Amino acid sequence: MTLHTADTPAAPPYWLDEPSKPKLKLPRGACDAHVHVFGPRARFPFAEGRNYTPSDATKEMLFALHARLGIEHCVIVQPNCHGTDNRVTEDAIAASGQSYKGVALVRTDVSDSELKRLAAAGLTGARFHYMSHLSKSAPIDEVMVLAKRLANVGWHIQIHGEPDVLAAMAPTLKRSPVPVMIDHIGRVDASLRLEQPAFRALLALMQDKNVWIKVSGLDRITRAGPPYADAVPFARKLVAEFGDRVVWGTDWPHPNHTHKPDEGQLVDLIAEMAPSEAARQALMVDNPQRFYNFAPARKLHGAPK
Repeated sequence: MTLHTADTPAAPPYWLDEPSKPKLKLPRGACDAHVHVFGPRARFPFAEGRNYTPSDATKEMLFALHARLGIEHCVIVQPNCHGTDNRVTEDAIAASGQSYKGVALVRTDVSDSELKRLAAAGLTGARFHYMSHLSKSAPIDEVMVLAKRLANVGWHIQIHGEPDVLAAMAPTLKRSPVPVMIDHIGRVDASLRLEQPAFRALLALMQDKNVWIKVSGLDRITRAGPPYADAVPFARKLVAEFGDRVVWGTDWPHPNHTHKPDEGQLVDLIAEMAPSEAARQALMVDNPQRFYNFAPARKLHGAPK
């Protein structure tokens, strides 16, 4: 695994300059529950020893994308390349007036005072990575000890893990004292279809009403490529069976990706995973509002006039 330093040049952008405009009109108050902000590097330096160095993907670029897509609320997830210095995420949340919220990266020995400060800044949870291409988080048992303190500030834990890792930690996650959000459909392999053991294990974990999931990352679990026909059935089943505990996200600006997803296409796929207006209202508005408690939407600097 290559570790990057302050002098490492940035990778080319992982995103399209001009995504298509979606045909699907989203309900008012729609939320993109998984994005990242990178830089600007001159103001928010990347962490030493990170695993990747992206091009700047600023809050103004994010606001403009959301105006194009018809999105009013958002969850900004602190990216691994910025480490536990959450200022880049805090800055974007502040610019939104907390109509956007955030998920932090923290160490398990983070102080209670820092947790309270981050909570006041609009962060609502802590993310932990268990993916081979990223720096590993603390063992899940240590995360559960921290979770007792996260409960005091009303936070959740967000888990980004490979399917076998998620299956192994499922008994521990079911004991969590705070809600658990699973990233990107548990990173299952869409080519193995719905009957695969990894997806059955994920469905079993979702029987616990303390567990939520993001039907983001169709473009990451696919093995067929756009328009991700092999991945859509996984999202549709999760929405159908757990419609009150599922949220959606673009994963913009798509770090470490194999291709550049078209966000307009990702929005249009919502109609396939949530075919009814009621299902889309829950997925895009009611569920994220209940989970993240956004401030009222506002016009954001960087969005088109």
